[in-house]
Order: sequence, then structure tokens, then C-alpha cells
Amino acid sequence: MEVYRLSFVLGYIKYIMSAIKRLARKVIPKNAIKKAENSYRKQKAVTANLIYGNPAKNLNVIAITGTNGKTTTCAFISSVIKAAGLKTAVYTTAFIEINGVNEPNKSHMTVASAWSVQRFMSRAKKANVDWVVLEVTSHALDQFRILGVPIKIVAVTNISQDHLDYHGTMQNYATAKARLITDFKPDKVLLNADDDWYGFFADKVKQGLTTVGKNMASYQIKAVSLKPSGTSYTLVCSRGVVDIKTCLVGDFNVYNTAMAAIIGQMLDIDNRLIQKGISDVPIVPGRMEPVEAGQPFTVLVDYAVTPDAIKSVLEAVRGLTKGKVRLVFGATGDRDKSKRPIMGQVASKLADYIYLTDDETYTEDGDSIREAVKQGIVEAGGQDKFVEIADRKQAIKKAFKDALAGDVVILAGIGHQDYRNQGGKKIPWDERVVAKELLKEIY
Repeated sequence: MEVYRLSFVLGYIKYIMSAIKRLARKVIPKNAIKKAENSYRKQKAVTANLIYGNPAKNLNVIAITGTNGKTTTCAFISSVIKAAGLKTAVYTTAFIEINGVNEPNKSHMTVASAWSVQRFMSRAKKANVDWVVLEVTSHALDQFRILGVPIKIVAVTNISQDHLDYHGTMQNYATAKARLITDFKPDKVLLNADDDWYGFFADKVKQGLTTVGKNMASYQIKAVSLKPSGTSYTLVCSRGVVDIKTCLVGDFNVYNTAMAAIIGQMLDIDNRLIQKGISDVPIVPGRMEPVEAGQPFTVLVDYAVTPDAIKSVLEAVRGLTKGKVRLVFGATGDRDKSKRPIMGQVASKLADYIYLTDDETYTEDGDSIREAVKQGIVEAGGQDKFVEIADRKQAIKKAFKDALAGDVVILAGIGHQDYRNQGGKKIPWDERVVAKELLKEIY
């Protein structure tokens, strides 16, 4: 009862504060509002920390940030640590796991609030885990949601355009990500040397820098083999050679698994256990997740919501199939509008057929969202290979009916989520379930 009352009071306070903030934005200068918001967020984080008894104080925390690949990298890191007989707690956009007990992240947000972070840390502490693996977003860093969490190891997967509706510029976006290094001062930092923003982050590192890449890096990726059945490569460093194999496909998963392997070595985990930990991950929810219902073509559900993510998925599939690549996708409402035509351009260049549909509209008009994506498709010369179907279920059904044996149909954008926000309302929707039901209906 006391917990219920506390939750009610906190919820009421949150409602009042939101109303005050909406009013303040109309009459107070932006700089003053920003300072006030930062002060409020810091106080909220401090309060959450105090209420939960500073649970992260003696925990070993690994934090992963970047634009794409965070959830997958976290899953691999946890698996490697567990292969060594250690206990983990993992907080990602797709799932939360504490000492082997896995549950979907119903909020669909990464570290949704300072309260959720401290609550998770409290659960991790009670479970007496050895390592915490935390996915961290730019919003979480900019809004001080993980304030007070000591971090030992940081990894940055990659940086590409996202969340410019919030950050304004790529420089601001990258700076927010870099706070994981500058503000938390971890013992060790792992960076992707092949990423365009590598130098920006490397300049921020004062100690313990390790790099991974295909050429000039502390850990070099060699002999990459990309097949429909999985991916293999060799990781070369001063500590020797590690052969890595995973059933996950795509060049981007080479980097995700390599980061997990390197962090395993940072923790002095035996190479054979690192290999086992990586091979033990059969799938990551909503990340190139196959849907099987006896159909003669491949169906993959992926959470790709940025131009770079869509590019990576399409390139991966393009290199693994002899058939046509069919893409069902849209853009998210109330988010970075500037990336919408770019997503359309990428799709036009790399997909054989495009089924433009609604993703999550939130409070925006779906027609205007699709129009912006369509602009990019047409500009890139894809006007003859796309169809626009607002109803997502009907768009998926059309793609399935068009698909021939050997084709690949990619359902991009919704991924692991179990609802869609349409017009500000949460509508039950599991893309994997919807796809399987449609396939059974057709086949």
C-alpha cells in the first residue's frame, strides 16, 4: 500500500511539473528554461538515488551508447560474461534481464527516467549480480537520468543522424553521447575506429582507450565471412587471435560482437568462453528477427529507424540473397523530420521494392510523414518501384503476396515493440505476430 501511495504521489507530482513546464515555455526565455529543467532533472536523479539507497554505489557497470547496435551489443556482452559463470543485469530498449530472468521492456524507452534507472539498479543489487550492462541514449545523458551511476567501461558503437529534433545539430548530439566519457570518467573506453565520429570521441578520452576496426585499431577485424547462415571473422590484437562466429548476419554485427569480445578480454575472460558467449546468442528481439510460417521467402523484422540503420540492414540482406529485397517501412512521427527524405533515398537506392506505410504517427498526420519519405524516394529515382499503403497491415500483406521464392521481405521500424502510438494512443501491435498471422492466412 505504501509503495502504491508513493507511486501515486510521484505520478501526480510529475503531472503537475509537466503542466508547469508547458506554461513556463510560453513566458520564459529558452536559456532560463533549459537551466531550470537541468536543475529539476538533476534534483530528480539525486532524489531517486536517495530513495532507493544509492543502489549502484558498489556495482560494476558497463555502459553502451551510440546510434545503432546498442541493444545487440549489450546482449552479446551479457552472454559473454554469463559464459564465464558470472551474473549480470541488463537494461536495454528491447529487454531487461536480471540474473537470467528476462522480461520485455514495456516502456519502449531506454533508461526511461532516473526513477527507472535507480529501481533497476536496486533490483540488480538485490540479485547480487557481478556486472551491470546498461544501454544509454543521448536523451538519458542530456537529462541526467543516470546521474550517480559509477561506470567502469564505456563503449560507443557508432554515430549517425538521429534525434536532431531534440539536439538540433549532429555536434550537439555527439556531445551529449560523449558525456558518458567526459562526465563519468570510466576506467576504460572502447571506440569504433572505423566510425566517422571516432576522432571526436577519441579526443575526449583521457585514459584506457581501446579501439576496434578493420585497419588501424588496437583490435583488428580480419577475414570477415558473411553468409545467410551467420557471420564469422578473426579478431587480432596483441593478446593473440580470437575466431568469432555468430548466427546473426550483417557486417554491423561484426562490430557488435567484436565489442563484446573485447570487453570480455578486458574482464580477463578466457577466449573459449568469449567464443561460447557470442555463439550462445541465437537472436536479439526485433533485430533482424526471422518470422517463419512455411513461406518460400524470408521475412525479417528489424528495429531500423534511422537512415544508417536502414542502409546497414539493406546492405546486409542484399549481400545474402539472390532474390529481390522488399522493404516495408515508414518514419516515426514527432521525431527528427530531416531524416525522413534521407530514409527514402536510402531505401530507393538499396531496395528492389518499397512498401511505404505508417510507422508510429504519434501526434502527427500520417499523410505528411509519408509525403516527406516519398520525396526522398522520388528524388533518388525510385518512383517506379514503390507503392504507398497507409495501413501497415495491408502494406505487409501486399509485400507478402508480391514476394517470390528466394526473396527477402524486411519489416523495418517497429521491431520488438508490442504496441504502436497512433494519434497519441497506444494500439496493441506485435509486428512478429502480425507477420506470422498474415503468412498463415496467405500460405
